[in-house]
Amino acid sequence: MKTQQHKTYRWNRKHYSRVRRSFDIWSFVLGWLYSLWINEKQWSYPGGISEDKKNARRRQQAVWIRETFLELGPTFIKVGQLFSTRADLFPIEYVEELSKLQDRVPAFEYEEVEVILEEDLGKPLRSLFQSFDPIPLAAASLGQVHKAQLPSGEDIVIKVQRPGLKKLFKIDLAILKDIARYFQAHPRWGPGRDWVGIYEECCRILYEEIDYLNEGRNADRFRRNFRHADWVRVPRIYWRYASPRILVMEYMPGIKISHYEALETAGLERSRLAHLGAQAYLEQLLASGFFHADPHPGNLAVSPDDGSLIFYDFGMMGQINPITREKLLETFFGVAQKDGDRVMNSLIELGALQPTGDPGPIRRSIQYMLDHFMDQPFENQSVGAIREDLYELAYGQPFRCPATYTIVMRAFSTLEGVGKGLDPEFNFMEVAKPYAMELMNGNGSGPDTSGILGELSRQAAQVSTTALGLPRRIDDTIEKLERGDLRLRVRSIETDRALRKLGQAQVATNYAILTGSFAIGAAILVAQGMVWVAAIAGVLSIVPGVICVRLLRKIDRYDKMF
Repeated sequence: MKTQQHKTYRWNRKHYSRVRRSFDIWSFVLGWLYSLWINEKQWSYPGGISEDKKNARRRQQAVWIRETFLELGPTFIKVGQLFSTRADLFPIEYVEELSKLQDRVPAFEYEEVEVILEEDLGKPLRSLFQSFDPIPLAAASLGQVHKAQLPSGEDIVIKVQRPGLKKLFKIDLAILKDIARYFQAHPRWGPGRDWVGIYEECCRILYEEIDYLNEGRNADRFRRNFRHADWVRVPRIYWRYASPRILVMEYMPGIKISHYEALETAGLERSRLAHLGAQAYLEQLLASGFFHADPHPGNLAVSPDDGSLIFYDFGMMGQINPITREKLLETFFGVAQKDGDRVMNSLIELGALQPTGDPGPIRRSIQYMLDHFMDQPFENQSVGAIREDLYELAYGQPFRCPATYTIVMRAFSTLEGVGKGLDPEFNFMEVAKPYAMELMNGNGSGPDTSGILGELSRQAAQVSTTALGLPRRIDDTIEKLERGDLRLRVRSIETDRALRKLGQAQVATNYAILTGSFAIGAAILVAQGMVWVAAIAGVLSIVPGVICVRLLRKIDRYDKMF
């Protein structure tokens, strides 16, 4: 990764001004709110509003947000990467654009690196290392990496945290807390969203990621989980040189997994590497539940010696506990059986779906996606397409996609992209199929579902499950009745039409009154000899008059339709 030395950011300094940061951050927030307001105004779209035009404008705004986050610095680069996992909060255009947020920023000076190393390790740099390369191998928003050599002759890499980072986090997160409270109290963006809770989650993740001791523990745990697999390698941590701001690791060079020509030159089989990448991630999820949250090509390399995979950067990891995995399996079985009710109930138990008074629209949305999703053979499906369907389903609905689930989907999608780059015939779902079948067979899914007997067994199991769950459902219904949460909604199409027509007629009446007022005023002004002023009033009366005529014609067309 090359560092960008040609661009200087205001945040890339030792000392930060709270006033300046407040101005920069609030300017962005207010600008974004204005863009959201203007999105809903029909007059802001030349030639009329349409869904395609709204999507294109959101795409432009998403690009602007991504570029602004990079300008605002480390806090917002990480917040943007976290927001790219929240498809329940933001439109798909924002989610996709923020997922492209590249953590590439200028390196800081070698003198600052030397100061941090000597402060934390308590010795002069010359006595700590036999050699030290002052030019970093890579630089990111949180720190940079240098190559060095221990007195014993071992080659290592040293990860050093960017100076002043905690101070910048403290200033930015205090401002973000005020912003979270503002959004929580907002009449449009507040209801149904826990912005303060999202802020607290961001704080926890950010402070964990800048604790290099935590990253070292993650690396050790990841290596232990793959101790049985000689095709996965993880750099060893030198704990004698570790501190919250410094991490010393084994130097483990490899070929970047997206450097296809170099892989071929080394004689490595690209299709095998694509399969191994998907297999490694599936084992992380299903065996231990502890997985790499950011498996992009920069964090994944291939050893030129034996073709084993090398993982880097363990600052951001995800974890799925056994109980959650069981509930996810329940969702998986519901998807496999195209059972919208089972999927909806399992999502409620996972906390990914908020119960509502009328679950009908949510169930229909889930069932529609299942029917669309299951129409194709399993091996022909695309993770990216499934991910987009889930994002479309989540946004605007009472879904609360926990970051862990969307991180998994984003990682699957990233790995599928990497795999297709290595092998155009690669299909992630085909690799996942044996794991899925093993889960189905190993979790009491019953006999083979092929054939009449299998179908009868499946239906009998469903009937028994429904019967066993009936008392609980009756009890839940009675409890809702007692609390007054059960609502009966009756919809009359004729009444809806009449109310819509009445509303349009009322608006047309208002414009007619406004037109008449301007016309009467113009006549009075003419009688008084104020011709020019009367002409202005006459011109002003044209606008509401035209709108009134258009509304009346619309009402007339509506009557003819029904």
